[in-house]
Amino acid sequence: MNGCSSLSLRGKRKQQRQEVSLDDDDCEEKGKNVVLSNQSTTASRRLPVSSSSAPDSPTSVTSSNTTNSNVDNNKTASSVELPTLRRRTKRVMSRSSKSVQLALENDDSELIPVFEQRGYATTPTLFVNGKRVPEALARQARPSMTLLTFLRTVMHLTGSKLGCAEGGCGACTVVLSHVIPQTKKLRHISINACLTPVLATHECQVTTVEGVGSVKKDPERKLHPIQQVMVDLHGSQCGYCTPGIIMSLYAVLSCHETATVEQVHERLDGNLCRCTGYRPIWDAAKSLAIDNQRASLNGDDVLDVEEGATGPCGIPCRSCPEREECQQECNAKDKQTLKQRKAEREIDIDCSSSTDSKTCCSTSQDKVTMVREQYKKQEDSWRHQPTNMFPQELMNLCSQEQRRPLIVVDDGKRPSSSWPPTPQSRPMEIEDDQQPPSCPPYTWIQPTTYIDLLSIMSKGNCKLVIGNSEIAIETRFKHQYYPKLIHPANTITELFESPRHDESTDSLVFGSCCPLMTIQQTCQALLKTNKLPTNLAARQIYRTCQPIYNMLRWFATTQIRNTGCLGGNLATGSPISDMNPILACMDAMLILSCLARAVKRENTHRNGVRIQPATTRSIQRRYCRVSDFFLHYRTVALEPGELIERIEIPLVQPIFEYVFPIKQARRREGDISIVPSGMRIKLCIDYGKKHFKIQDVALGFGGLAPKTTLSTQAAKFMTGSEFCCKTFEEASDILLQEFALPKQVPGGQPEYRMTLATSFLQKFYLFALRELHADVRMIRNNEDVFSTCLDGNVDCIPDPPEFQESEESGIRTYLSEPKPNYRGSQRYPKPRIVTRKGLEDALLVTHEISVVADGSSSVGKAISHQSAPLHCTGEALYVDDIPEPRGTLHASLVISNQCGCVFQSMGVEKVLAIPGVKAVITHKDIAALGGVNTWGPVRQDEFVFLPLGEVVRTVGQVLGMVVAESLEVAEIGARQVKVQYGRTKSPILVSVEDAIKAGSFHKNSQHCLSRGDTRALDALASTGDTKEDRKHKVGDIVKVSGEFHSGAQEHFYLETQTSMVVPSEGGRNLLVYCSSQAASLIQSFCASATGTPETKVVVRMKRMGGAFGGKETRSVPFTAATAIAAKRLGLPVKLVLPRDVDMKITGTRHVFVSTYHASAEITQNGAKLQSFDLQFYANGGYAFESSGAVVDRAILNSDACYNFPNFRCTGIVCKTSQPAHTAFRGFGAPQGMAATEHVMEHLAVACNESVESFRRSNMYKDGDHTHFGMVIGEQDAGQWNVPRMWDLLASNVAIAERRRIIEEYNSKNKYFKRGLALIPTKFGIAFTAQFLNQGGSLVHLYTDGTVLVNHGGTEMGQGLHTKVCQVAAQAFGIPIEHVHVEDTSTDKVANSIQTVASMSTDTYGMATLDACRQILARLKPVREQLGPGASLKEIAKRAHRLRIDLSARGFFALSKHRCGFDFDVEMPLDFQVGEKPWNCWKGHPFNYFTQGVACSEVEVDLLTGNFAALRSDVIVDVGSSINPTIDIGQVEGAFAQGMGWSTTESVRYGDNDHPWIKPRGALVSSGPGTYKIPSFNDMPEVFNVTLLENSENPFAVHSSKAVGEPPLFLGTSVYFAIRDALASARRQNLGEDSSHFEMRMPMTAERIRMYAADVHAKRAVQAVDGSSFPCGTFQPQGSF
Repeated sequence: MNGCSSLSLRGKRKQQRQEVSLDDDDCEEKGKNVVLSNQSTTASRRLPVSSSSAPDSPTSVTSSNTTNSNVDNNKTASSVELPTLRRRTKRVMSRSSKSVQLALENDDSELIPVFEQRGYATTPTLFVNGKRVPEALARQARPSMTLLTFLRTVMHLTGSKLGCAEGGCGACTVVLSHVIPQTKKLRHISINACLTPVLATHECQVTTVEGVGSVKKDPERKLHPIQQVMVDLHGSQCGYCTPGIIMSLYAVLSCHETATVEQVHERLDGNLCRCTGYRPIWDAAKSLAIDNQRASLNGDDVLDVEEGATGPCGIPCRSCPEREECQQECNAKDKQTLKQRKAEREIDIDCSSSTDSKTCCSTSQDKVTMVREQYKKQEDSWRHQPTNMFPQELMNLCSQEQRRPLIVVDDGKRPSSSWPPTPQSRPMEIEDDQQPPSCPPYTWIQPTTYIDLLSIMSKGNCKLVIGNSEIAIETRFKHQYYPKLIHPANTITELFESPRHDESTDSLVFGSCCPLMTIQQTCQALLKTNKLPTNLAARQIYRTCQPIYNMLRWFATTQIRNTGCLGGNLATGSPISDMNPILACMDAMLILSCLARAVKRENTHRNGVRIQPATTRSIQRRYCRVSDFFLHYRTVALEPGELIERIEIPLVQPIFEYVFPIKQARRREGDISIVPSGMRIKLCIDYGKKHFKIQDVALGFGGLAPKTTLSTQAAKFMTGSEFCCKTFEEASDILLQEFALPKQVPGGQPEYRMTLATSFLQKFYLFALRELHADVRMIRNNEDVFSTCLDGNVDCIPDPPEFQESEESGIRTYLSEPKPNYRGSQRYPKPRIVTRKGLEDALLVTHEISVVADGSSSVGKAISHQSAPLHCTGEALYVDDIPEPRGTLHASLVISNQCGCVFQSMGVEKVLAIPGVKAVITHKDIAALGGVNTWGPVRQDEFVFLPLGEVVRTVGQVLGMVVAESLEVAEIGARQVKVQYGRTKSPILVSVEDAIKAGSFHKNSQHCLSRGDTRALDALASTGDTKEDRKHKVGDIVKVSGEFHSGAQEHFYLETQTSMVVPSEGGRNLLVYCSSQAASLIQSFCASATGTPETKVVVRMKRMGGAFGGKETRSVPFTAATAIAAKRLGLPVKLVLPRDVDMKITGTRHVFVSTYHASAEITQNGAKLQSFDLQFYANGGYAFESSGAVVDRAILNSDACYNFPNFRCTGIVCKTSQPAHTAFRGFGAPQGMAATEHVMEHLAVACNESVESFRRSNMYKDGDHTHFGMVIGEQDAGQWNVPRMWDLLASNVAIAERRRIIEEYNSKNKYFKRGLALIPTKFGIAFTAQFLNQGGSLVHLYTDGTVLVNHGGTEMGQGLHTKVCQVAAQAFGIPIEHVHVEDTSTDKVANSIQTVASMSTDTYGMATLDACRQILARLKPVREQLGPGASLKEIAKRAHRLRIDLSARGFFALSKHRCGFDFDVEMPLDFQVGEKPWNCWKGHPFNYFTQGVACSEVEVDLLTGNFAALRSDVIVDVGSSINPTIDIGQVEGAFAQGMGWSTTESVRYGDNDHPWIKPRGALVSSGPGTYKIPSFNDMPEVFNVTLLENSENPFAVHSSKAVGEPPLFLGTSVYFAIRDALASARRQNLGEDSSHFEMRMPMTAERIRMYAADVHAKRAVQAVDGSSFPCGTFQPQGSF
């Protein structure tokens, strides 16, 4: 009894597997489930990708068809060899030099007749939206073409959008319907059309958003319920992402099995939205879920989908019939959890039951109820639409036993008149002595039998494609070329078998091509059916499936999991794969198979007569452990021609064996792991020492080495050791040595990655300890069941190690927890006639306001965005959707890949010889047109095209542009341009620190504002900081100093920079379509660059797919370049920037590094601010752009909401090698306010005051003066409502009580902490440049009583056009449906101002109202003549007959006394100090302030850095809202953007902190794969927004206020709440050393984890940076 007792089946299985090698004789017994790899796998991975991509690589796999379609896959088959598919070189003549060049030619086309004889189809069978694609169009589907390209350019279905081309944003989502061969059932799944090859949809049905519902086809707008609910609940703003979201919902809600709230929460992980903040989309999605639709109206908690706890009895606590009597701890905790959940939900009930007749309030539950009532009488027939739409013809095809294989051969030739561009493919690199074809040739083969597949693979030189997620990235971004693509049909059951329990091997077995979603769903089903704690077999299945299911829930996205497979994930050999460490630690086995060599066999006739020997081919199989499969970086143990056939995972033992999956990424949803891990431990009992010891342990990690790795040293140490905390602590030290990462490791974050490894081990110990306690309880309560597992020694089970309650939270990971139920409330004042008139009554021609017949008013009503139905049907046109004129050419930029060196030459001869290339446009073409090559919004210090001889000032500077007949050819040409650089002439300064050291600043960019006692300010710097632990007395001065870093932010508008220019009149006139916020600016620079008068350049802009400031000026050079090409060639030219190029070259929000000295005086009423000296250093990039104005705005907002008697703020723009940075929502104000709020917290800590009371007691009061010379209060700046909103919010959300609860929670939880922050904001509205405060509008009244408006503003989702319609409808007293706003066009409203600074409704609303009132004034006599009952239609007809002008041009210019500010104006000599505010002589920068307050609560996992926003409450003062639902949408969207800026969104360049990024100065965060905006899962679980009541604004139209930018800063309340949680953690971990510390922005997962400064972080930091490095001051890497 002294030995170790445990189960030994795994050891026996290992021994057996090592001896197994299968051949064809074993097929029937062992190999009926044969598969390979998925997403984008190579058949052979002996060499890294870079070396295996060459067409003639000896380790590549060829393709040849050798087998008849009716050959039994599992038996030997006679081999009828087909000729090998091949490529050959062909001699062609270059058009330019007439020299002989080499080009690739696809000779596979010669073999098509042979394939046809073998039963192969050569034209794909495609179905779109219920109809078969005509054969003429289907023939245009080529191997390298994505489904998105086919839909948009061949089918002309432009509803699906190209957002990123890497499957990261979901804008391209469509639904794929196909028959599952094994079950003959239909499967409807969402997929990424930008990744999916069009030929992979052969014999499938594709549904796009146009097929769901259409405004065009249904004038009554009876949209599909999903579309209609999205419109009604305001789920779209810019609308660019909306079709993709509609299709994701269409896939999940159209299936009864998945149309639940729980599944809705799970299935939106593949879609991003930059505008809305997600809350209205959540409401719309959940309102149509089946469980909500079927719920009764008696208050059922339909939104709660959590299962709750499960006790040792195995019964879920909430399902237990003895729940009320049960005294188990798990039941008590579950009751408390449920009680807390219901208490949190009271916020919704509170709002619904409000009796305030002046307020409208709606909650998520209200919307569910409303939609349920709307559709309760309607049958669920709409849910069956995908099934009903599935064509019978296709069903008949799929019902056939033998499916036809497919081969499509592409010879690379493109008929220019019909061939569509292919933006997805970026093929091979061409050698210098080769001339590339216009499009490289490809061959696509889709075999339908396994033996056929293996025969093709055995020939080599081919690439296996399933989900295409990896190949798509390799071809587009790495420019790999794979001439043969093999796509196994899902009829190959060996490859696509779903997970099942194989009793013969006691394993979970599934095919390697089985979709990840199928594995996930099957595991979920097995979990539900095997939740039988006292059934040993069920326990094994449950414990095996649980970690797999948990990890797959968070693997990539729903769209990727729907098509991708585990085989592909394994074959790519990624060192950061989520699943590979899990499979390795679970001792999973791979069955690898290939076609064996031909062998001679003697067959004998049954009568004994010998016949001739036959040549046969057999399948050869072998086993390989996953842990042995990964050899080196992206190199795996696959032989040439070998496939991964299936995967076998041994079942976990029913007791004492535990598997723990965990990962950490930059964002929870849709992200690649930084470090993924899978850990398994098997315990046994040491009866002699009476404790548990470790019998076997496997610790699998990714992200710590060039390959997925199992720890050997730590595992060796742990095996045989006692299972206790000490063992794991010592193992942690061994792990740090075993996986020691150098400081400059590729990928960076060495300290964080090593910290995660030991933190994961800590979590694993706590998890195993909890499970061990549960096992022991279960065994003791069910001795008869478990006695056989322990050889009858149940009574001898020792007690497990003690489990500390404070450490229990350390077990938690988001992988195993239900996704939150996102909800919220929206409260706003009811529409009313304002008691205080707006600015219009003071300035405009007056006329009595008419109202519509029912007495309602258009202004103030919650009206949906007027384009919302078009957004939701995909019929809203963006620039790239506009039908192309005949002969349209496509352009691709040539950009630099170096900086700091001279641009010496650009070789274009070979490019011009490429068939289809029309021109390479450079600076010489501008000179030929007589145009100007320089441009800039303030200083013309940038080039449209960099001239030869100039220094390249940034990586990505535009050198030229290739124009071709298709985008595919243009991109190939752009990559073949040979750029020569000279020697480096200037240092590459990347960061603010670099610029400061070098003294590199933009000229005349420094401004300063100061007031008060300058001597006190000067003395601050020489005064030492006050110690934080010092006890203060009244009169003490507390002084602090320090730095604060706020990072950059990418705009990430879903629609990239796009323009199309159409020349006419012999090229003398230019019609410009562009996605820009500044139509007149575009007009001006297109005219100057092309040498064209502005009168002959017309710019039109319908709508943008997001902008956020990024299209204010940065759209100019690309549109100008397009115009140059169009005029030079005399043909229309279109330019669409790829996502990665757009992000690399268009600039971001400015990085700010702030240094400060500040002081406060201790008084009897608390600490009061005294002096504040603040210095801003902004990273402006290589050009000045609008950086000066951004810094000026930061200076003006640097007071935040606080009154500093002595104040000085200086700002300067650093000149670096980064791209020129530009405007972003907030325009410098968020950076300024963030620095000040950091200082406020620093001072509060130093003064020993709570930060809430310190902030509140130092806010401005009415009558106070700002540092820029305005007076706080109604006369000068409007009502000052921040203190009122602060007090209201603090009371409503019970700050004091929540603080108490948080402190109690933090004291009881060692590894999870909560934090709370209350943050105010004020944002001044107006341009400081006075001339910008103007705008015009053109209004036409037609004789049918309808109104057309053209104004100078642009629509980017902010609802400007809808609000202008409301203003016009209100003025004329007509329904809003009778008003239409036409495209923004420079020939309608000239000299317009950029749509920025949140000023557009103020400006164009007033201008439109001015025009309306002019018309109304002319109509007054007619109205009086016809009487009060006359309709506008009757009045307009009569007026027209009377020759009264029914058109008017309105204009509005803000009073010069309420706008304009000049930093350089000196104080007048006659200024009377004390009579007026200091600095008022410089101007009046703002018309009024939009104000707000936000309170956020978060929860932080200190062991990983993951955080969750639990709740956010926001109050915003928007005056008397013109449209409250649009304003609330703007608040929520801005909040999400502010939260993203301050948490997940990290911009990274090649700099001193990131030397592994090459070249220096290059941007690496250039797509959704590396740059993480908030996803659906990141938003606050409870999100309440209130528009302040009784707040009117006499300084804007209809007493409203601007709303676009001001709420963004409120999103940083999440960041400050995280800081609050980390302050608690640092007090716990550092004790007396936990002084104030700069926590930089953004607060990424890495920073959260490392700022916790616990023992794990300390060990990792000291391992990398030296044993003496103080962990408490460690700053993770960042680009600042």
